[in-house]
Amino acid sequence: MQIAENLIVGLTYELKVSKEDEDSVPFSVEVRDQEDPFYFLFGKSGLPEKFEAELADKKQGDHFKFVLEVEEAYGTADDELIVNIPKDQLTEERGFKPEMLQEGNFLPLVDEEGYSMQAKVLKDMGEELILDFNHPLVDFKLHFDGEVLEVREASEEELAFGHVDGSQGHQN
Repeated sequence: MQIAENLIVGLTYELKVSKEDEDSVPFSVEVRDQEDPFYFLFGKSGLPEKFEAELADKKQGDHFKFVLEVEEAYGTADDELIVNIPKDQLTEERGFKPEMLQEGNFLPLVDEEGYSMQAKVLKDMGEELILDFNHPLVDFKLHFDGEVLEVREASEEELAFGHVDGSQGHQN
């Protein structure tokens, strides 16, 4: 079965990133192996379009190797997504332990519609934190090298909810 719209795709891969300049050597940031493959609903993944385009029509056992340029991946950082948040909004009662609020950490957050997101703590200003809501991979070229582990029909539930069910690594 070839990868196509509304099919579940399972991948193993190594993701390396590099900066825009040509002298930047790619470095590994994620490895998804057979013990922890990455599953997603093709065409509804929220992943960069070019990522899915590179995988279209491949089938189980096919290898892939491609690079997404910054503009094809997550783009460049948006200064408007760097915001100051009062620390009193991130209390233990709301599930935030003090050690979570340290610079460099990623905070799991939920927006007003209930969607999960994350923000990186850039700076502790005392009463406020500077948070970066940009995707962690902005400003990077993405280098993928992997294999298609599985291609299968999506269940009705997976199609209805737009993601893989929990038995295969529940992906949102």
